[in-house]
Amino acid sequence: MIAERSRLAPILLLFFAAAVAAQDFPPDQQPPQPAEVPQAADPAPAPRPRRPAPPPAPPPLSIPPWPVESVGPPILLAAGDPASDAFIGPPLVPPFRILDSEVLPGASARLEWNASQSFSGGEVVSPVVVVHGLRPGPVLCLTAGVHGDELNGVEIVRRITNEVDPKQLGGTIVAVPIVNLFGFSRNSRYLPDRRDLNRYFPGSRYGSIASRIASSFFENVVRHCDSLVDFHTGSFDRSNLPQVRADLARPQVQEFTRGFGATTVLHSPGTRGMLRTAATLSGVPSVTFEVGGPGELQPVEIAHGVQAIHTLLHKLGMSRNLPVWSEPQPYYYESSWVRSDAGGVLLSEVTLGQRVERGELLGKVIDPIHNLERELRSPVVGRVIGMARNQVVLPGFAAYHVGEETSASDAMHKAEAGQTPAPPVEEDAPPDEEHAPGDELLPPDPEDEFEAD
Repeated sequence: MIAERSRLAPILLLFFAAAVAAQDFPPDQQPPQPAEVPQAADPAPAPRPRRPAPPPAPPPLSIPPWPVESVGPPILLAAGDPASDAFIGPPLVPPFRILDSEVLPGASARLEWNASQSFSGGEVVSPVVVVHGLRPGPVLCLTAGVHGDELNGVEIVRRITNEVDPKQLGGTIVAVPIVNLFGFSRNSRYLPDRRDLNRYFPGSRYGSIASRIASSFFENVVRHCDSLVDFHTGSFDRSNLPQVRADLARPQVQEFTRGFGATTVLHSPGTRGMLRTAATLSGVPSVTFEVGGPGELQPVEIAHGVQAIHTLLHKLGMSRNLPVWSEPQPYYYESSWVRSDAGGVLLSEVTLGQRVERGELLGKVIDPIHNLERELRSPVVGRVIGMARNQVVLPGFAAYHVGEETSASDAMHKAEAGQTPAPPVEEDAPPDEEHAPGDELLPPDPEDEFEAD
């Protein structure tokens, strides 16, 4: 009985709970409802960006009927005009004009200069090689063969024009390897009438053949240049150490001589009628470059000359390549010629370029007839910058040229102060004493031709 009641108790409990849940309460006895929690309002949407209004349509182009001659190119701004000071682009190089021809930038050209006429009336034409660079720069003139038997300069000028690349060059090279074609064709220093061309510059259109050739060359070539190097050698069986001769009393010429590397520089005012003297007086700073001896090609001297000109091109800002020299550039101001006091056979004991002490033996003059020897000694401490080859000599023959070394500043100071070298010698004067009408009357040479370029 008790066990039955314990089994029925859970069932009754469930029945009673279901009845209570289903009871319908009156409205006033409804159980309290939970308070509603207010919800946050949704944020207002962000305003959409407005698109910019489209630009107004351009007015229609009014194209006049073609052709219209009054319509030209647009106005050129100063910044884009190469001729304007406000131009901001790279500098443009115009063509180089000479001898009625034009050479474009970055190009080389072989032109012709009509020097004169031959005996048969034909034209005597010398080559003029122009190398015109892509970059602006000075105009350098290189001349050789003013004396027809001086060959080293001819080869130096030829090599320079072949080695220089116009596309890498700044400025212009005007090269004339043979000025005196008459003398070159005869292996002679002189013109056919025995005149020395290097005594007649700037020349005259109405003078002798020497004066007319000098005038033509000066007007048609030299006046187009900014500076000039005239190549020469020793003369009459004499040889010169590579050396630059210049009038150091002129500031522009002084500065010009600094560009030749380790090349001897000798102060020499020059004489009237020389190419370098006439060119300098006309505003073209000029020097004479002596290198070696006449009548032959000397490889060592030629190589020195080529290296010196490449160094000069770098100094002038025309080339980016700078050759390397093993020693600084020396300057010589005073020089002395040692002469033979007797005739005989000259035998040298020194070599060209050798440094000597005062009283040092330079050579001997041997008289084979009377079996006598006479010594020639150096009067100064210096260097042999010129000397004669071993040969038969007469009394008074200039055998050795000895230069006394000095500093560049001292040499220029003495030159500017008017202290000129010792009076030069007067042998080997031009053989012609007659002057054609129109020639400038030239005094006898105040120095040897081998010493006076």
